Amino acid sequence: MTAVNRQMAKRSDTIRSIAPLLRPDPHVDESLQMQLRKRVIAAIQDAVLPRGTKLPSSRKLALELGISRNTVSIAYHHLIAEGHLVTRERSGVFVADQAVASPTFPTGVDRIASPSMTGEVSLAARSVHARLSEAPGYRCPTDWQAYPYPFIDGRYDRSLFPVAEWREASRLALAVREIDQWSIDNIDADDELLVEAIRTKLLPRRGISAQPNEILITAGEQQALHLLTELFAAPEVTFGVEDPGLPAMRELVSLAGAGIVPLPVDRSGLIVDETLSRCDLAYVTPSRQRPTGVTMSQARREELIGFARERDLLIIEDDFECEMNYLREALPALRSMDADRVLYVASLSKLLAPGIRLGFLVAPPEIIAKARKLRELTTRRPSPNNQRTAAHFISLGHYDAMLTRLNRVCEDRLIALRDALNHYRPQSIAIPAVDGGTAYWVEGPESLDARLLAEVAERQGILIEPVQEYFLESAEHANVFRLGITSIAREEIRPGVERLCAIMSELAANKASEPQSEGRWLTGRELEQVLPGAKLLYKTVYGDPCTIELLPDGVLRGWAGQSDEEKDSGRWWIEGDRWFRQWDNWAYGEPSSFHIRLEGILLKWLNGEGKVVDTAILALPGTALDNQNWPH
Repeated sequence: MTAVNRQMAKRSDTIRSIAPLLRPDPHVDESLQMQLRKRVIAAIQDAVLPRGTKLPSSRKLALELGISRNTVSIAYHHLIAEGHLVTRERSGVFVADQAVASPTFPTGVDRIASPSMTGEVSLAARSVHARLSEAPGYRCPTDWQAYPYPFIDGRYDRSLFPVAEWREASRLALAVREIDQWSIDNIDADDELLVEAIRTKLLPRRGISAQPNEILITAGEQQALHLLTELFAAPEVTFGVEDPGLPAMRELVSLAGAGIVPLPVDRSGLIVDETLSRCDLAYVTPSRQRPTGVTMSQARREELIGFARERDLLIIEDDFECEMNYLREALPALRSMDADRVLYVASLSKLLAPGIRLGFLVAPPEIIAKARKLRELTTRRPSPNNQRTAAHFISLGHYDAMLTRLNRVCEDRLIALRDALNHYRPQSIAIPAVDGGTAYWVEGPESLDARLLAEVAERQGILIEPVQEYFLESAEHANVFRLGITSIAREEIRPGVERLCAIMSELAANKASEPQSEGRWLTGRELEQVLPGAKLLYKTVYGDPCTIELLPDGVLRGWAGQSDEEKDSGRWWIEGDRWFRQWDNWAYGEPSSFHIRLEGILLKWLNGEGKVVDTAILALPGTALDNQNWPH
């Protein structure tokens, strides 16, 4: 058989597979041939019938559809006359290469819906539709990898996925004896090897002890959250959700008809106060608050568990990025502190999420049994092949090796992002201190419109995420955005931040300038009188105190951190009316020059465009400030 004939045969097979879509409805008040014409045109327009596809003969199609051959012949005749189909001598009927783009039915005749779309939408469907959010939100471009600087969290560049290791685990899962085990249709039973791997290798790291009947495998964290909201949410139930928080969780609770109470968060995580007393359940993300990235402190965790016991509160713990605490030791999970009232949700590494979609729920056996039944009624268990592959992936040590490598790469990138933000925009933005993770929550000046910034930045090859959709009151916090590091290589972070900050400066320049405070510019002679022996006391962009000491001999010394854990040295000098500095390591070890303005004890250094780069308290030798490192 020639290649052309094989292609024709393939197209003929395609037509046989879509014959049910062409079947007219005898109950519709319209001729069968008119319905058939409309269905063929719809299939052409939807590319179900590509151009050049061979259609079955009128005899064959009539037989498959159970209608008269004459009806099919008349429909074909009209479609050929209208330019949708063409005949080829001794070959048959084909979709025209230049098929007409829209139907040419008589005026007043509408295109009919497919059988699955006829009839009115049910009251229940309309009710669900009404409750679904229509907020636009941010949607990452599908071609994000084509952008030079994609600062988007949750998208992973290809270099991070453990291809060889996953292939090895997959080959093991596809061995004949393995297939005999996992291919049995137990409907609701999870892979025993995966459950055991989670129970004995992953959960103990979080301080959690669980039996097999307390674990349910899910298609990622989102399915676990859906199962829990289906089980517990009802009109008479009130859910507390973090604000800012995960929009999808609010949507699930809203769809179930339950009430929602916003729970505020700060830099120590969820705030435990009387707001919680209005809730029956509370959804929290203690390891890595979604979306700010902060970690709930141990004191706050103990306070939350104590409150839950006192007020009979049920907690849903979403242990998002629980294994990404590479800057500090991870704190134990809430479930390790109270297994009776904490329902634990997690997933295999987010790196595996895009293609594998495996998560798990840990809860008391009676809840797991109900969740399993609900899962059986909807999606049934996740792919048993993927489950067995994941079990081998963990047991072979590949999971631990992947996490070690991922933590190393993400730590390198996150610090690079922090340093770039500190270098290019220390005055007008702030980021919270984080223990790890893959993103920074960036708060800009009050005048910043983050959505506008995202639009302008995208046109220049930079992707950032505005965050209004994370808030219940989305009109607020317009000056906040997120920068992620999973999708961008380390070497692209600095130039991307530099370009982003340049865009921010351009946008700020279009706004009315603020009146300048009282003060004076320091000349070169005044700089030589003021700076030797002085200390500059200020804060970094991530909130840590920093002290710079300008020794009279031109040596530059710096300390940063709550305990001065970061240190560097360098040199400083004066040329003309400008102050120069060059660190050995900080600020990329590059020389920088500034004009200096003094406003009382506030010293501001400005760049060549006259824009404030940073502000510090000037502590002169012999003054009270000279002996302390503000703001320790």
